[in-house]
Amino acid sequence: MRLPGPIRKPRARTPNSPVFLIVGLRNPGPKYEGSRHNLGFEAVSLALIRSGLAWGRSPSRLRAQSAQGGAGEDRVIYLAPTTFMNESGMSVRAASDYYSVAPERILVVHDDIDLPFGRFRVQVGGGSGGHNGIRSIEGALGMKEFTRLKLGVGRPPGSMDPADYVLRSFPKTELVEVELMLTDAADVILRWPLDPVRAQEMAALRDRP
Repeated sequence: MRLPGPIRKPRARTPNSPVFLIVGLRNPGPKYEGSRHNLGFEAVSLALIRSGLAWGRSPSRLRAQSAQGGAGEDRVIYLAPTTFMNESGMSVRAASDYYSVAPERILVVHDDIDLPFGRFRVQVGGGSGGHNGIRSIEGALGMKEFTRLKLGVGRPPGSMDPADYVLRSFPKTELVEVELMLTDAADVILRWPLDPVRAQEMAALRDRP
């Protein structure tokens, strides 16, 4: 009779590197450039430019473009998955494992149709709100306790399908405000690794009527 071996508990992912991971969600390819769904990626891209960085190649397992800034406890990995939105979790989980990133050091920047156009919100945990990218990340990480910077794009007009709405570009009448949104979002993104409380306060300035 074969005796059962010791029960193996799931390995706890104990981070050994003081890295921050900032993720800009998008759908890749020219077809989706400038769409509401790519707003998170555009905000992180602007933060990179202001830091003197640029998107580059990353280890193939990450399935993403990436960039690195800072050093020591202020080291930041910027990530732009090259998967489609509903598979973003594979890239974020791979990067989290590769760099040993603690959940509280992950910031995901994304569009949100439940916030009025122009509003921001920094939130730790919570539901996906129907956002396929966030749902994918929650599933891949097996938890929800990461930080999200939500950028409000508003609800679709009339009976328009939300999926169609977020894949469309902003109308010309909103482009000036979109540029201001990206500037303010980049401010929040750059502040977050240094002072998450202040970053939340900065985002809250846009979360008012």
